[in-house]
Amino acid sequence: MLATFLIGLREGLEAALVVGILVAYLSKLGRRDVLPRLWAGVGLAIVLALVIGAVLTFGAYSLTFEAQELLGGTLSLLAVAMVTWMIFWMQRTARTLKRTLEGEVDRALATGGLWALVAIGFVSVAREGVETTLLLWSMVQSFGEAPAALAGALLGLVAAVILGWALARGMLRLDLRVFFGWTGAFLVIVAAGVLAYAIHDLQEAGALPGPFTAAAPIDPATGDVAVGWAAFPFGWAFDLTGSIPPGSALAAILQATVGFMPRMSWLQVVAWVLYVGIVGGIWLRGQLRSRPAARPAPAADAASVPTSPASPVAVPPGPPSVPSPQGEA
Repeated sequence: MLATFLIGLREGLEAALVVGILVAYLSKLGRRDVLPRLWAGVGLAIVLALVIGAVLTFGAYSLTFEAQELLGGTLSLLAVAMVTWMIFWMQRTARTLKRTLEGEVDRALATGGLWALVAIGFVSVAREGVETTLLLWSMVQSFGEAPAALAGALLGLVAAVILGWALARGMLRLDLRVFFGWTGAFLVIVAAGVLAYAIHDLQEAGALPGPFTAAAPIDPATGDVAVGWAAFPFGWAFDLTGSIPPGSALAAILQATVGFMPRMSWLQVVAWVLYVGIVGGIWLRGQLRSRPAARPAPAADAASVPTSPASPVAVPPGPPSVPSPQGEA
């Protein structure tokens, strides 16, 4: 529930910030008359996410076990790809997001097209909506605890809407650079776990060699699939089911946070390590580059001008704060 809550909170806050920027800018321009078009696009994006979730949930029941595993593994890979893209997209475009969105609104108002603002609202929310749907569906499949996982996601989305509204009204101050930094690190770990489970599904479906296929090495002493270094690369890397039962609370917590399962194949472990090492390393380098430079202390001389309370305060680089609908200074 905690993992899906954080996912819903981050993805929902991204969408809330984007919508808040658009609403505030239209209000500043005095064009609140076109807000229904924007909200229509947002509503269509939400409907799309719900439809995709319903199709994935109920459509899989009519498939065979192998087809279900193949579908689950493929969609989990797609979710990992989308999450990875969104992590770096937010990291790269955070500084210019507000200016880019306002430029799109200006062009839409200049052309006067009815569908232009609908499309802006739709695209702004559909990215996070589809990504969240795929990620949550993959996590529900791996956890097997649909009610708790969905409840956590719903609470996260509600909290994101409240935070987005408070930020837009100027009622809350939040260092978005720090927020998206920490949640970005969390999403890297979550995506690595989803990738590991995708490998598990594809191995069960026979699409990848592993412990469920004829490629699995057999322990001559027990006749079971080998475990440990002797099982590399298509056997079990480790088997801790005796110490950590798969259905226990500890197993659920570890899987939700770091993608750990009591029994994992070598392909799963290698995929997890490579993803965290490569993607996490690139993400960390981007975070270090985006850190604000230390500002030198002002010289204490007669020519220095003290900063008055009304002077503007420098904002560290990061995702822009949403201006108040009443305008910005």
